[in-house]
Order: sequence, then C-alpha cells, then structure tokens
Amino acid sequence: MLELHNVYKTFNPGTVNEKRALNGIDLTLNEGDFVTVIGSNGAGKSTVLNAIAGVWPIDSGSIVIDGQDVTALPEHKRAKFLGRVFQDPMNGTAATMQIQENLALAKRRGKSRTLMPGITRREQEEYRELLRDLGLGLEDRMTSKVGLLSGGQRQALTLLMATLQKPKVLLLDEHTAALDPKTAETVLNTTDAVIEVNHLTAFMVTHNMKDAIAHGNRLIMMNEGKIIFDVAGEEKAHLTMKELLDKFAEISGSSIQSDKTLLA
Repeated sequence: MLELHNVYKTFNPGTVNEKRALNGIDLTLNEGDFVTVIGSNGAGKSTVLNAIAGVWPIDSGSIVIDGQDVTALPEHKRAKFLGRVFQDPMNGTAATMQIQENLALAKRRGKSRTLMPGITRREQEEYRELLRDLGLGLEDRMTSKVGLLSGGQRQALTLLMATLQKPKVLLLDEHTAALDPKTAETVLNTTDAVIEVNHLTAFMVTHNMKDAIAHGNRLIMMNEGKIIFDVAGEEKAHLTMKELLDKFAEISGSSIQSDKTLLA
C-alpha cells in the first residue's frame, strides 16, 4: 500500500544549518499494516511522515501509494490518498463550524458540489451513529461548535473525519502528544478501533515507547534519518521497553540520555 525507495531529504543544503534528515529510507507497508515509528529527537520520524504527505519535495528517491507513484505530486493532490491527524488538536477541524458540518465537509472531500441541502437527514443519522461509536457523547451535540470541544474530543472527531472516506494510508503525527495521559489513552483506543473496523493501513509517529509497543502490528525505530530496527508480529508483541532501549544502544552505538522518549 505504501512504498518508499531510497528517499533522501536535506534541509538548508550548502549552509551552516545543513541537516540530512532522511538518509536513504527504504520502507514498504502492506495493506492493513499499522506501523508505529519511534526514535530520539531529530531521528527523522516526522520528516518521513511529511515526505509521504508531500509537505515538501524529497531530494531523491520515490514514494508510491497503492501502486501509484506520487513523488512529483504536491500535497493537495496527494490528499485523496491520505488521511491525517496532527499533533495539535486545533488542526484538522473548523472551530467555528458545527460537529455535523465538519463531518459533512470531510464526507464531501474531493466530490463535486451541488445545490442539494447541506446535510440530509440520512447523513445526520449516519454521523450520529459514527459519533456514538466514539463513546464521548458527541452524538447528542451535533450542532455544537467544534471550538467548544475538549482537546481529546476534537482529536477523536479529527480521526473520524480523516477516515470517513477510507484513505489508502492514515498518517498519525504524534496525535496524542498534546493530551493528558487519560485522554491520550482514550484517543489511542479509539484509533485502534477505527483502524481495525475500516481495515486501514496506518503510520503512527510517537515519542512514547510504551504506546509504540502497545499499538499496531509493527514497530520501526529511526536514528539519524535511517531505519535501524524493524520488528513485527509475535516478536513485537513480546517486546519490552528495556529491550527496545537496549536495541537502540546496540544498533546506534549510543544510548538515549535526555529525551522525551525516555520521559514518556
């Protein structure tokens, strides 16, 4: 479903601030893979996610989504392949619009517009059912402005919006980092459920080793723009935080000293 071939990206080339962010990334995600991505600050986690999303062009290599080479496509033209949930709960939704209006916008993304009523009764029932499945009571607040929601409610709604049209790949960019631990757990459980029900392929960047181990069927560790560890299936299911830290030290030749990865 997703293929990255020998992808390189350098920021500020030829200056004193030159930074090689991606250093020959090769990665393949099969349909239905839920991959968590871990690594220290500056490892390249968010950079590779942004490369997939087309936030900026890569220097060399190729990116293929569901058999289509999207390397040359700008961000807005890749949007039809992707769903995305950002770290900031304020992104991904329109604060001054109603919950049901946000859902309607997401449902109509990429479709032609008509003079039909904004939201039909049938659509309202569909949205109410989807919101009920979140278990946050939002089905009774469909006409409320999104700006009145808590961070966790807003992230859950953004997740729902990002998956309404069943994207080829769901990108989760540290989407629980700004939430308190209890709310983050709720959003992660919702994430698991949405991915499983819709049989989605997902790519989740996180600083939290515990979450990286507990969620998904595959874990990738990055360091200095490279993938240094890739584990899946039963091996991942039995992985511990200590083993993950030891593996990082063994492969990278250094240890994680002071980093949000350890604090998490």
